[in-house]
Amino acid sequence: MSFLDRLMGGDIREKDTYRIAPIPERLKKHDRVAILTADKTEDIEFFYPYYRLSEAGYDVDVITPHGGRFEAKHGLGLNETMPLKSAKASNYDLLYIPGGKAPEELRTNEEVLEFVRAYAMTGKPIAAICHGPQVLAAAGLLQGRQVAAWPGIKDEILQAGATFIDEALVIDDKLVTSRMPGDLHRHLYGVLEVLSGIPYQGRMAA
Repeated sequence: MSFLDRLMGGDIREKDTYRIAPIPERLKKHDRVAILTADKTEDIEFFYPYYRLSEAGYDVDVITPHGGRFEAKHGLGLNETMPLKSAKASNYDLLYIPGGKAPEELRTNEEVLEFVRAYAMTGKPIAAICHGPQVLAAAGLLQGRQVAAWPGIKDEILQAGATFIDEALVIDDKLVTSRMPGDLHRHLYGVLEVLSGIPYQGRMAA
């Protein structure tokens, strides 16, 4: 039984599915977001954007390598996700990659990397936080870019041909990156600005 199970007095999966409630039609933007993740993602780095993007009116699909249930580092998760084989990159207006330990698995999965590369070819926004940029590095998408990420993977970012920026929010064209959970409020602000087509006036790559 996880810490959260004990804290709440039982199996939390029986009490809350953590699924997003349907978005009222009047709030929908009719744009879709793909959150690409796997087991051991950082709980808050998944759920903060999962709910915030839905709140803003975006339809959110959670994509995992095999679909079904996944569990984050600290015991939260979802019982249902979309299998990667059922996802089409061109259907989405944003690709979001949270951090934690999930990127270590994702970056070694060639089907994941093919999906990420196919999405990048659309020219639409990509966002990643903490260890999330590891997937973009493995896909060969960081050459010449400015990237914020967890400081512990700085060398990996540099080896991928990117410039590492130790700031809470870095926007390089349509690539939005941040360092850690404490940056999430800035990170999602930047993501929503880019999705809205509004030029961000803070830290932006030349």
